[in-house]
Amino acid sequence: MTSCAAAVDEAGFRSLMARFATGVTVITSTGTDGPAGMTANAVASLSLDPLLVMAGFDLRSRTLAAVRRSRRFAVNVLASDQEEVSRIFASKQPEPAKFTACTHRERAGVPVIDGTLAWVCCRVSAVYPGGDHVIVVGEATAMGGNGGEPLLFYGGRYHRLDRACTAGLTAGMAQPAHAARAAR
Repeated sequence: MTSCAAAVDEAGFRSLMARFATGVTVITSTGTDGPAGMTANAVASLSLDPLLVMAGFDLRSRTLAAVRRSRRFAVNVLASDQEEVSRIFASKQPEPAKFTACTHRERAGVPVIDGTLAWVCCRVSAVYPGGDHVIVVGEATAMGGNGGEPLLFYGGRYHRLDRACTAGLTAGMAQPAHAARAAR
């Protein structure tokens, strides 16, 4: 067994966390000046009873200000062909420019981006401190999606699932459980 140890510092921590593959989302809300949104990967399901989602927001985020005002947000799970959408919402462009660059509709009082893999609208149920971020917990009020394959982020770059891998997974899911086990 090998092990290595390094001093804990910001650069090392960033490098380590870049080894954790995540899905890519855009969190949207509505503020006093209209829709607001940001790319985020610090998002996770939290509870099934009640249905809760948690998301991390930088304290300086314009989207956080909109969420605090409206007490609502949507998590838009990006599809594999939406890398450009992720880049737009990760930019510091004015909020109206971000939303002009992609089509969206209002659902449950918040903007939902068209063409996403999945989306969930939430009502804020709690906000917790998290260093230079806050953790916002939201209760699901509406959800939907279009299916497809996810956009992934790993090692500081965007990735897509391997088609051969996803074809095997899809084929395995289509079979009854006993047939899938027998095929192994």
